[in-house]
Amino acid sequence: MSGDLLDMPLPYSVEEINAAKEATLKANNLTDAYIRAIAWRGVGEDMGVAAKRNPIRMAVAVWTWGSYYGDAKFKGAKLDIAKWKRPSPETIPHAAKAAGLYMICTMSKHAAEAKGCSDAMMFDYRGYVAEATGANIFFVKDGEVHTPKADAFLNGITRQTVIGMLKDMQIKVHERHIMPEELEGFEQCWLTGTAAEVTPVGQIGTYNFEVGDLTKRVATEYEKLVRS
Repeated sequence: MSGDLLDMPLPYSVEEINAAKEATLKANNLTDAYIRAIAWRGVGEDMGVAAKRNPIRMAVAVWTWGSYYGDAKFKGAKLDIAKWKRPSPETIPHAAKAAGLYMICTMSKHAAEAKGCSDAMMFDYRGYVAEATGANIFFVKDGEVHTPKADAFLNGITRQTVIGMLKDMQIKVHERHIMPEELEGFEQCWLTGTAAEVTPVGQIGTYNFEVGDLTKRVATEYEKLVRS
């Protein structure tokens, strides 16, 4: 999907890519690892902005990676609020997972870490709550879950998995636009992502959240799912 959105049709099937992942894990003697497949246009006839005549290459990297947010799994991550906003879908292919789209995320995370935070929460171009720099975000209020509508940022696979899990638990999920002033009324918060998995959030700016029972349950159930 990302390749098509970026005008880079991949010359490999899903089966071939999965086989390459398995082979790379085996070659590195890893059974529990982070896997990253990356595609790019290689050397060819084009050396300018256009690159249609250059071949599309792919590589697979794997490595052992501990908790993305350190001990936040237990006490909740501390998030800054980024000065950068997720751009309008009219300016970027927001549904694609592409390295170039992470530039403002990298700068926002660097600024957050300089303040002693683990990450930063970003608003979108309209001022709605969007996501963290590399993870989607969820909130809990009165036993129901609220998460930003993925219309200006990447709809992560882990996000989709957790929404499915919540619905299986018979927990109401609201995918909607969330205003900044609503943060004060939410009781719990967590992040989801391939690296973040399900990570509780204890603080965003001046807003505080408890690492509550639902957050712990979702984190536990997700852990069982991916390591079963």
